[in-house]
Amino acid sequence: MCIVALAWQVLEDMPLCLISNRDEFYHRPTSQLHHWENSPIIAGQDLQSGGTWMGVTEQGRWAIVTNHRDGHDKNTYPTSRGHLIQAFLASTQTPIRFAQDLEKQQCDYAGFNLFIGDQNQAVYMSNRGEAPQVLAKGVFVVSNGLLSEDWEKTKHLRKRFTQEFLPMLQLSSTPEQDLEHAAWDILQDERKIIPDLLPNTGINTEMEHLLSSTFIQSPVYGTRCSNFLTVHNDKIQWFEKTQQGEKVGDVVKVNRLICK
Repeated sequence: MCIVALAWQVLEDMPLCLISNRDEFYHRPTSQLHHWENSPIIAGQDLQSGGTWMGVTEQGRWAIVTNHRDGHDKNTYPTSRGHLIQAFLASTQTPIRFAQDLEKQQCDYAGFNLFIGDQNQAVYMSNRGEAPQVLAKGVFVVSNGLLSEDWEKTKHLRKRFTQEFLPMLQLSSTPEQDLEHAAWDILQDERKIIPDLLPNTGINTEMEHLLSSTFIQSPVYGTRCSNFLTVHNDKIQWFEKTQQGEKVGDVVKVNRLICK
């Protein structure tokens, strides 16, 4: 399912700051963050379908996808949403041109929210009601509704991201370890939304309530990993924390200079 908060062109010398959780069934095989063999992609990998939920390249391209939740949609689709990230990162198209081309085939995919970008342009689209749009500078938060739908879940993450995390990033004196710990604290927030304020996505109220926290836990489904990514003018830095399974608590760190 996933949730993401990103600051685009808000911080000096840092076009992108992004924090996110990947939510998935625990049994689905996954590899941790790594540089894919014979590929420009740096990402974790869904070993069932072969794609990914979030990734970057050393050229400064980045992308992340979340599911759009619709309990009434019982259709099956020929393509995996995880391949959207793979396709964009491997391409040389501008973000807006890639999104416009994707719009022609968007019905081949289950519901998604997609953010794609490089150091100069960021684009959002959803195949459930949001045409490709170039983002102005600002803070954007999406979970499993549209960007234009301000769920209580996304409001809560937005508040913590803008009031707690971004001010720390603006201080050059903030130690890297403190930033990392602050990101995990925000992403591991288990506060749930009261039933009266839950969205209506076509699933039962009990499940809607379970999915209403930033960090999700259940016997079979929940937050699998958390991410803290920054794209600077000259480098990319990414921390991925495993949140479930044998490697729970492990943090993989990637530092790459951007190749112009």
